[in-house]
Amino acid sequence: MITKQTIKRAMEELSAITGTAIAVYDLREEIVVMTGADEPEAFAERERIPVWDDEQVRYTLTTAGENAEMVERIAAASLHELLIAYQDRIDKNNFFQNLLLDNLLLVDIYNRARKLRIEDTVRRVIYLVDVGSVEETSAADYLNGMFTPGSGDYVTAVDESSLIVIKALADDMGEEEMDSIAAGIVGMLNTEAMINARVAYGTPVNDLKDLSKSYKEAMLAIEVGRIFYAENAINAYSKLGIGRLIYQLPANLCRMFITEVFGDKLPLTLDEETRITIDQFFENDLNVSETARKLFVHRNTLVYRIDKLQKDIGLDIRDFDDALTLKISLMVDSYLKYLDGKAF
Repeated sequence: MITKQTIKRAMEELSAITGTAIAVYDLREEIVVMTGADEPEAFAERERIPVWDDEQVRYTLTTAGENAEMVERIAAASLHELLIAYQDRIDKNNFFQNLLLDNLLLVDIYNRARKLRIEDTVRRVIYLVDVGSVEETSAADYLNGMFTPGSGDYVTAVDESSLIVIKALADDMGEEEMDSIAAGIVGMLNTEAMINARVAYGTPVNDLKDLSKSYKEAMLAIEVGRIFYAENAINAYSKLGIGRLIYQLPANLCRMFITEVFGDKLPLTLDEETRITIDQFFENDLNVSETARKLFVHRNTLVYRIDKLQKDIGLDIRDFDDALTLKISLMVDSYLKYLDGKAF
């Protein structure tokens, strides 16, 4: 239902422009908004007029002051249009929620889209915005200001911890532009709303009926990103790489792999210094000299760390095959810890 704050803002603006007091009442005769007057008695002399929506009276209103009759009619028309716009937004919100959750038949998708004036062959992509424990409405207000139906974009939600942006894309928009949009969402929520958000997005689709596919990809990207790429605030489905493969493996197969690689050296425990060394070594394409430079250590110090790691776990990360085995093992280990955490 439309909020009192929304009605209040509209009526206060009209009252300020016209210099006329306005009072809006609900069907229980309680005052919803009173502007430009201190007491309800100021409106006693004038008869209230009804404000209709969907063939039902939703509110009544009256005015007091100069040009009262004209302002009264303008206020009633404004409130009526506000109710229609709000209901249109609710209807579209409901439509997209059911569309993304695959709750609509194919024929219903196009029939309802036509009634709601939603184009069905626009290129679109789903952005999933994870706001954690932050109140959803706070983040939604900022996103609704950033993405508007007038530009073909819509903001909705299907659970309590995330919001969905249905973004219309130009035909020539590629991954770089989509990454830029995601970065804009993260930056805006971080700086203006003080929300530490994570964003994931699926692949673009050209037909309305395929939006649920992009949504499922975005959901997978947010989950895989949380497990394997926690340092990234933005994750694209197309860039999940090996993390997506590991996420879809059975847990028992993952445990067998870890056991075969490390055997009696389990559980796999690495101190922070070793973790940082491994990460930098991988980031610098197994280049010892460049890794030593990035870590601000002598080359011999790095070689000593690598030799110690080889002694501890039996893998020499200077060798590509061993490096690949360790990289996959660390990711599988993270996945198993994630599954163990979900079990409680």
